[in-house]
Amino acid sequence: MPPDRVRAGLRRAQSLAALVGILLLAIVISPTASDGSRIFLEAGNLTDILRQVSLIGIISLAMTFVILTGGIDLSVGSILALSTALTAMFLTRGYTTHIAVAILAAVAAAALAGALNGVVIARTGIQPFIVTLASMIGVRGLAKWLTNNQNIDIGFGKDLAAEFAAIFREKAIVIGAYAAAAALFWVVLARTVFGRHVRAVGDNEKAAEYAGLPIRATKIRVYALSGLFTGVAGVLYAAENHQGNPNAGVAYELDAIAAVVIGGTRLSGGKGSISGTIVGTLIMGVLTNMLRLNNVDSNVEMMIKAVIIVLAVAVQRERNGN
Repeated sequence: MPPDRVRAGLRRAQSLAALVGILLLAIVISPTASDGSRIFLEAGNLTDILRQVSLIGIISLAMTFVILTGGIDLSVGSILALSTALTAMFLTRGYTTHIAVAILAAVAAAALAGALNGVVIARTGIQPFIVTLASMIGVRGLAKWLTNNQNIDIGFGKDLAAEFAAIFREKAIVIGAYAAAAALFWVVLARTVFGRHVRAVGDNEKAAEYAGLPIRATKIRVYALSGLFTGVAGVLYAAENHQGNPNAGVAYELDAIAAVVIGGTRLSGGKGSISGTIVGTLIMGVLTNMLRLNNVDSNVEMMIKAVIIVLAVAVQRERNGN
């Protein structure tokens, strides 16, 4: 078996081992219900974990492609805010009488924001960190300007907006969207020419250029995908929270990057997997749920997550001999 596949297998095995360890710890220290059962293992709690990780999970899947090219996308939190705000605006201000139109408008705007990131990065050669940092600030400003820096309530009545929220906040819809996105990204990365191009660009961009691969087009598509799927997450966020919030998604980019890195994707690009990102997302979700069930202070929770991220990067460097 080729050494790269062996190393990839080891990365996946280590991520799975970490998930199993977190699960066992969560079970052991779980509070108990009045009947003596462990709250962590209750079906409602387990599906809550899946629902809670789904939005970050969808963003993380696209972030995996970005990082595989050797890039980074700091703008996803702001793009989510733009998407959720536009969803609420279209549903509540009479811009449309169809839920599908509101969703398509929000997702299209998010995809356009992502594509613009890709165009600037591909055409100018400016570092992705700088471009997406600027986009993070600018898109957040756009979301606030469009909404006059106010939340747009969707409500709980029987109008179009409330109907939208009732449908798209269902656990089955949210978890199903994540599962469908995961399957799509896995197929694209593992079974398509575009997936091979993504890996090649991150592994050695000069070699990929000499081989005649479409470097610029690949980068633009990757960032457009990041924007598009962040837009999908924004639509689901609007339904779940019954509002369009221009301040939504703060620090979501950090959670998404953490999930990708914990899942074993190399920050310098070229190496990583969708399955690893899914495991990384679940690790973060189970850890959060475990700490909250045990009433751990939210500030302590953030410190614990910070340590885990540093440890994950340290393990990566050890694997790569850096």
